[in-house]
Amino acid sequence: MQIFSDFQAVWLLLAHALSWFGVVHALLTKRDPRSALGWTAAMLFLPVLGLLAYLLLGISRAESRAARLLHRAAQAQPDYAHPAPPHKHKGTPEQAIQLERLGRRLGSQSLCGGNSLRMLLNGDMAYPAMLNAIHQARDHVYLATYIFRDGFVGRRFAEALAEAAARGVDVRLLVDGFGGSAYSLRKPWKKLPARGVRVARFLPPRLLPPNFSINLRNHRKVLVCDNIAFTGGMNIADNHLTRGRRGDVRDVHFRCVGPIVRQLRRSFMLDWGFATGVYDPLPEYPDAAVHAENACLCRVVLDGPGSEADTLNDLFCGAVNCARRSVRIMTPYFLPSHDLMSSLRSAALRGVDVRIVLPGHNNLPFVHWATFRLLPTLLEAGIHIWYQPPPFVHSKLLAVDGYYAQIGSANLDARSLRLNFELNMEVFDRTFHDSVAAHIDAAIAAGVELSLDNLRSRPLPVKLRDAACWLFSPYL
Repeated sequence: MQIFSDFQAVWLLLAHALSWFGVVHALLTKRDPRSALGWTAAMLFLPVLGLLAYLLLGISRAESRAARLLHRAAQAQPDYAHPAPPHKHKGTPEQAIQLERLGRRLGSQSLCGGNSLRMLLNGDMAYPAMLNAIHQARDHVYLATYIFRDGFVGRRFAEALAEAAARGVDVRLLVDGFGGSAYSLRKPWKKLPARGVRVARFLPPRLLPPNFSINLRNHRKVLVCDNIAFTGGMNIADNHLTRGRRGDVRDVHFRCVGPIVRQLRRSFMLDWGFATGVYDPLPEYPDAAVHAENACLCRVVLDGPGSEADTLNDLFCGAVNCARRSVRIMTPYFLPSHDLMSSLRSAALRGVDVRIVLPGHNNLPFVHWATFRLLPTLLEAGIHIWYQPPPFVHSKLLAVDGYYAQIGSANLDARSLRLNFELNMEVFDRTFHDSVAAHIDAAIAAGVELSLDNLRSRPLPVKLRDAACWLFSPYL
C-alpha cells in the first residue's frame, strides 16, 4: 500500500511539473490574456487533461509549426517572397493612400493595376465559369479548396480536372486536410492521382508521423487556369446550386483577369509547397488583356498563424478607421475581435454609416447564438444590423466609402482571423465597390433590421444560452 501511495505521489508531482511547462509556454507565447488565463487554469486544475488539450489544440503550437514551415518556404524559393514593385497611383483619396500603405506593410504585397473582376452569384454562375476555364486551359490548372464534396458538382470538377491532365495540362489539386475529409464520406478527388492529377492535402491529421494540429486549416479558395483565376468564399459542393438541386447555401465568387492572377497563382504555389515540401518555379504566363475602362487596382492579402501580426484583423480595423462616410459588411460568422469592435463603434460614433448584414439562419447555431451577446454594444453606438432570411448566406464582403472593397475567404471570427490560413483581396475601384455595395444593399432590402428592443425582450434562458456560447467564442 505504501509503494502504491508513493507511486501516486510521484505521478501527481510529475503531472503537475509537466503542466507547469505548459503554463510557462502559454504565458510566453499567447497574445490574448484571456486565452493565456484559460489555458493556465485548465492545466493547473486538470494537469493531465488540460495539458493534453493544450498539446492538441493550443494555438501557439500551430503557430510555431506554421512559422517554421513558412520560413522554410521563403528560404527555399526567394521568388515566392518578393512581390512586384508598388503600383504608382494618382488622384486617389488620402484615406485610400493610407489603406494602400497599410495593406502593403501588413502583407508585403503591392497593388497591381489593369485588372477586371466579375461577381458570380452562387454555384449556378460560378461553377459553369470555373469548369469552362478548366476545359479551356492549355498550360496549368491549380485548384485549392477547403471542401470538395461528393455529388453532382464534385464529380463534374473531378472529371474536368482529369480531362485537363489527360491533354497534358499541369493539374494540381490542394484539399484541406480537415475540411477535405470531414464533410463528405465519399471523396471524388481521391481517384484523381490515378488519372494524372497531382493531389496534395494540407496538413492532414495523422498518427505517423504525428500531426494533431487540427486547428491549422487552409480555408483559401483559389482556381487558376492559365491567365484566368477565381477566388471568393465558395467551396466545391452541391449546396451552392440554387436550381434543380438542394441549395441551402448562398455565396459569391469572383472571376479575375489581369496581373492579379499572378498573385493568386503565387499564393497557390506557396500553399502547394507548404503542403508538399516542393517549391517549383512560378509559371510564367502572359496576362489576359483588360479594357482600360474596366481596369481596377487589386492586391491579394494572405493571412494565417505563424506571424506576430494579425494581418486581416489589422486590415479590417484600418479600413473601418479610415472610413469617413460608409462601411458595409456582410459575413456569415460575426465574432469580431475587441479591436474590431472598438473600430466599428468609433466609426459609428463619429457619424459613419455602418451597416452589418448577417444570416438569419446559420449552419453553426452556437456561433449564431454567441453573436447576440456582442450586438447590444454595437447597436448602442448607432450601428445598423440586418438579418437575411434563409437560406444560409456564406458571403464575406466589405465595402468602404465608395472606393474600397474586400472579398475573399475570411470570416469575422476568431477561428478565421487567428487559426485558419485565409486569402482576401483588396480592390481599389469605385465601380467594383458600387457592385459590392449594391449586392449588400439588396440583402438589406430583403432582410429584417435588429433593434435593441428586440434583443432586450429575449427571454432570460435565451440570453444565458447566448452568453454561455459567447464564453467559448475564441474556440467556435
